[in-house]
Amino acid sequence: MEQIPTDAAAASAVDDKNNSQKPQKPTELAPSIPIRPAPERSDSFLPPHLRASASNVPVTPDISQDTYKSDPEGGPDGYFSRKVIDHAIASSPAPDSTLKQGQSFETKIAVGAQEGKDWLKRLEMAAMGRRESMSEIRAISPDLSLSGNIISATFNIPHSLKYRKGADWELTPRRGQSALFDSFSYLSSDEAPWNHTVVAWTGEIEIPPDALSPPSTPPTTTVHLSALNHLSKPVPIDGDSAPPTPPLVDGLWIPKDDMLRLESQLSHNKRIKTVPVWLADDTDGHDDGIRLKDQARWRRYAQHDLYTLFHYKQHEPSDGRAERVQWADYYRMNQKFANKILEIYKPGDIVIVHDYNLLLLPSMLRQRAPHMYISFYLHSPFPSSEFLRCLPRRKEVLEGVLGANLVGFQSYSYARHFASCCTRILGFPSDTAGVDAYGARVEVGVFPIGIDAAKVAMIAYQDSVTANVKKLKQRFGGLKIIVGRDRLDSVRGVAQKLMAFERFLEMYPEWRDKVVLIQVTSPSNVEEEADDPENKISNRVNELIMKINGVYGSLGFTPVQHYPQYINQDEYFALLRTADIGLITSVRDGMNTTSLEYVLCQRQSAGPLILSEFSGTAGSLKDAIHINPWDLTGVAEAINNALTMPEDKRQEMEQNLLAHVTSKNVQYWIAGFLRRLVSVLGSRKDVVATPLLDRSEMLRKYRAAKKRLFMFDYDGTLTPIVREPSAAVPSERVINSLKALASDPQNAVWIISGRDQEFLTQHLGHITQLGFSAEHGSFMRHPGETEWENLVEKFDMSWQEEVHRVFQEYTDKVPGSFVERKRCALTWHYRLADPEQGLHMSRECHKELESTVARKWDVEVMPGKANLEVRPTFINKGEIVKRLVTTYNAELKAAEQDKLGFVICMGDDFTDEDMFRALNGLSAPSDGSADVEAENTFTVTVGASTKVTLARWHLLEPEDVIECTALLAGAVGTPEGGVLSMGEVNLAVVSAVEDHIPTEL
Repeated sequence: MEQIPTDAAAASAVDDKNNSQKPQKPTELAPSIPIRPAPERSDSFLPPHLRASASNVPVTPDISQDTYKSDPEGGPDGYFSRKVIDHAIASSPAPDSTLKQGQSFETKIAVGAQEGKDWLKRLEMAAMGRRESMSEIRAISPDLSLSGNIISATFNIPHSLKYRKGADWELTPRRGQSALFDSFSYLSSDEAPWNHTVVAWTGEIEIPPDALSPPSTPPTTTVHLSALNHLSKPVPIDGDSAPPTPPLVDGLWIPKDDMLRLESQLSHNKRIKTVPVWLADDTDGHDDGIRLKDQARWRRYAQHDLYTLFHYKQHEPSDGRAERVQWADYYRMNQKFANKILEIYKPGDIVIVHDYNLLLLPSMLRQRAPHMYISFYLHSPFPSSEFLRCLPRRKEVLEGVLGANLVGFQSYSYARHFASCCTRILGFPSDTAGVDAYGARVEVGVFPIGIDAAKVAMIAYQDSVTANVKKLKQRFGGLKIIVGRDRLDSVRGVAQKLMAFERFLEMYPEWRDKVVLIQVTSPSNVEEEADDPENKISNRVNELIMKINGVYGSLGFTPVQHYPQYINQDEYFALLRTADIGLITSVRDGMNTTSLEYVLCQRQSAGPLILSEFSGTAGSLKDAIHINPWDLTGVAEAINNALTMPEDKRQEMEQNLLAHVTSKNVQYWIAGFLRRLVSVLGSRKDVVATPLLDRSEMLRKYRAAKKRLFMFDYDGTLTPIVREPSAAVPSERVINSLKALASDPQNAVWIISGRDQEFLTQHLGHITQLGFSAEHGSFMRHPGETEWENLVEKFDMSWQEEVHRVFQEYTDKVPGSFVERKRCALTWHYRLADPEQGLHMSRECHKELESTVARKWDVEVMPGKANLEVRPTFINKGEIVKRLVTTYNAELKAAEQDKLGFVICMGDDFTDEDMFRALNGLSAPSDGSADVEAENTFTVTVGASTKVTLARWHLLEPEDVIECTALLAGAVGTPEGGVLSMGEVNLAVVSAVEDHIPTEL
């Protein structure tokens, strides 16, 4: 019996029985066959990714022979180098503590678990000044005002639910996401200093068959029970006609009392406190309960569009009707999550949002709580910009994630893809460490997830598992066992695995009848793949299995043992312990915990791990044999190398992998993620991002108001910035939307621009209901009128000649520049000039004007977008805003009506900041005496610039402004708007406000 060293007193985390009765290491079963040598390969025992013979031709973009290695002389980092993630991950909690000579497995687990706990404390203390308690943490970082609460938002609760009316709910552990749920358990335990709450959807709720009560009492009806097979269907008494069947109620009705019972059970759960999110249409939710219809609808967009695209799969294009509805459900689902989180949120709480089902949630939370501490972690891969561009809602997805302070990924390549997409699609500056967006910095980091090593080790070596191991060894005695366990979907690479195994048997005939592949495939969680009766993946897998077994099998031997089913926990760990090789061939994967669990289960026999380079854990498990699943010959060679690998090589590989898995556990992962978040928050505590415009809130306020005021800038707001100013012509959609808004007598719509009267009259003057302010407030034309009012006719304008002379000098120096002369202002444009020369000369011109004309006259010099303008100081857009608000409020007061109930102002450059400043002042008092209420005022800056703004909201580009005007125009029921003509984004907003998809669809 092996003695546990005294330095591992923390081994209490491991079952005492395992400590005292450790199973003896089995003797190696060498095959009684000659091993075919690899001719002319001195490196045949090396993993394929280190052999020139297997990696001389790159099969993956940006991955070649040198990609996997880092130059010791200080050259560029390799693809899997730890250095690329040093900016995001703290150092290991004692990387050598679980890699000591003579250290038993139990000691590794105990030491790793104990050091993990100690390190978690050190992390929390180091981040907060080496203090443990939350009170001391708050004292160290008073500006953060941390509450000590963490809210984790994930799509599914950790339990599968079964409902019985009037009884306690049946809660069973949910399959999958074990590492994530283990991290929740840690944060909810006494070991963590935080108070932790999970917010999640209930998931599809099952109704168990009628319970027999009292015993032997049959159910009241079997109408709702499906037949076990076609022969067990009830036979009608009348042979000619079936008995009448009562109509089934559409959906599952859950009374309020039962809803409260579940909420109570989840809130008092000893392992994880959970707050459920109930997802249903408003028409299905009542005070006395809720009706759940088509429960799977809430996951369809994420599974159909996001999951597939993130795993580099693209659907055939369709007419978009289904996608419109699915996007609307996805948007509403994220809104409902935001509502639920805000019900329990307190200032100072930290919110962690998990995975692709909730991509919009960070931005929705930021819109309603600008100072909230938000992080987001994606457990799946993130595609390159070339793939993400295929997603119609790519912009909304990226904008949603950018509401977070910190965004975490499983590997460096995923983080790099995300930052690149933000630059290529949204136009935001980015680097490998973050993205500059909405006036703030969104940090991006790499945090490879781990597993609860102590828990897995304890479970994997229970007596029940050992009994299953013995049965498997008896059944497959004398055979080498390759184990694969995957979901049967298109990204797990099951077909590639089978084809590689077939190639292996073809290349190495000496292994035939000596090796068996045990492949367990659980049903796909992707609805369309699971429910498709002609599932191409399943058919392909079955065809390959029949082919392999037919060619290489016999009556007494089947080379592929396929089990298309769920297996229980004991069977799963028994398989991993029995295996001689673990084979993972996923073609695109994020978090693959099977590879980590396999390492723990192989601590005795040291079976090699063959791991796809496309798996998210490949970057962490450097010592595994990395393969390209598309290179069937390479995989076949890797299998042969693993089977013939010497004992010392296998032990070295296993010890290195075991050291990583036991130290980089799930506690290490979540603590490192939190540590990074607190660091980010502390370094940027004074920076407040301008959130994306909350269109749902805008629509609600618009509908509730009786009198509304719209104020739009023109260039860069209603139309894109163009090189030639005269080419900025409004689109037909802009004109139709403005007409629709202005036609409502409750709306007052104004265009407040730096353009002159002639331009505005030419392009928009035919819309008689519009009001205009030209040249930054120098001229006004009221709705329904044709004459312009000159607001500066009494002002001395002789300063223009001196300014024109200076501008002309610089026009002669800068080819492509020109002077635009307005009645009350002069503008020098250099948009058509060389960008560097134009910018440099504009600064010189600005200095000259400030030192000459601006000192003699009451004028100001205003730099704009590729222009420089001089105008009287008392003329600005802010004065026009004050004038309009005051005038309309006076009219309403005279008519004994309430003041303006909705005011929206949109602009793109700093001259529009005057409007935002004026509206902020007009809405400043919060006691009801303000000219306009702050909650009814929407100031919106437009553009991808990271400038600091006085606006409360942000939109990315003029197209978004047009979408917003079309949304509000559609809300008034005009022919130009309406549900049928809405885009997906606006349809989702209307659905969120009305809490159901409009019936017109």
